[in-house]
Amino acid sequence: MKYLFWLLIILLAIWAFKRSRAGNATPSQNPPTAGPTEMVTCAHCGIHLPVEEAVSGQKGAYCSTEHRTSAHDRNAG
Repeated sequence: MKYLFWLLIILLAIWAFKRSRAGNATPSQNPPTAGPTEMVTCAHCGIHLPVEEAVSGQKGAYCSTEHRTSAHDRNAG
């Protein structure tokens, strides 16, 4: 019975040591997540896409140069 008590004390000490070490660990450096981006609608097909990926024309924004050409639009200068 005495050995079981000491075994329990040793296991409890190991558990407490590991738990305290895990709490002191520095969190991983995750890059900040990007916030919401502004979306536009293609004037030809109606698909929504981020404004950074849109092709601009005089009549609106397009998802590709092919759709801008199909709509007989020119580059917004």
